[in-house]
Amino acid sequence: MASLLESGWQYLITHFSDFQLACLGSFFLHEGVFFLSGLPFIWLERAGWMSKYKIQAKNNSPAAQEKCIVRLLLYHFGVNLPVMIFSYPVFTYMGMRSSLPLPSWKIVLTQIIFYFILEDFIFYWGHRILHTKWLYKHVHSVHHEYATPFGLTSEYAHPAEILFLGFATIFGPAITGPHLITLWLWMVLRVLETVEAHCGYHFPWSLSNFLPLYGGADFHDYHHRLLYTKSGNYSSTFTYMDRIFGTDIGYRKLKALKSTEIEDSSELKNN
Repeated sequence: MASLLESGWQYLITHFSDFQLACLGSFFLHEGVFFLSGLPFIWLERAGWMSKYKIQAKNNSPAAQEKCIVRLLLYHFGVNLPVMIFSYPVFTYMGMRSSLPLPSWKIVLTQIIFYFILEDFIFYWGHRILHTKWLYKHVHSVHHEYATPFGLTSEYAHPAEILFLGFATIFGPAITGPHLITLWLWMVLRVLETVEAHCGYHFPWSLSNFLPLYGGADFHDYHHRLLYTKSGNYSSTFTYMDRIFGTDIGYRKLKALKSTEIEDSSELKNN
């Protein structure tokens, strides 16, 4: 497996420059993973499939879904791609490389874990700041146009927010100068995580059912359906920052209430 991966990587670095791989390669990899993972949730919502796992009963109109896709393409080509191009010198200066040999899985795993923890910390505070009155009204309210989120709404935001919160995602790799393959893996995992958090469905196989402290769709959906001053649940991936600073109190109370209702309903059925 390792030799196959190295052979494939050798092909890439032989036929494409570092700039092409780091900028265009990263961009199109992001687009492919983002849309392939996010579009199915539009089809699920329109078809009404797996509705028993849908967190909110409300559905988005086809027009609202199409508006999201058009705006996303505009933001991705108009904001994301230029950011990737202009940040390339920074990453290379900090030591990012694409050459062989590939990094060991221990290095890759350590860096990815570090990126998740650091990103979550920065995102939490940045997100809380965006929920102050002026910034919410003029910037963050764009993302909250969709009170019933679906996968693709994860990256639907004001350009200023894309730059502001995007800093949380790229800061870890920028200061560590990873191998490009590590950067790609981090990007793929982060995209899949944020799409899942906005998907609007809580499945029996959702990661939040198995990974302690992982937020997931149920945790973040609560954030979208409340008023900005009362929403809480500001974290991106994990839940511990909200627990530490008490910004998940409303969510925990709601979960406790639902658990009590389920227990009462089970007792009534058994009697």
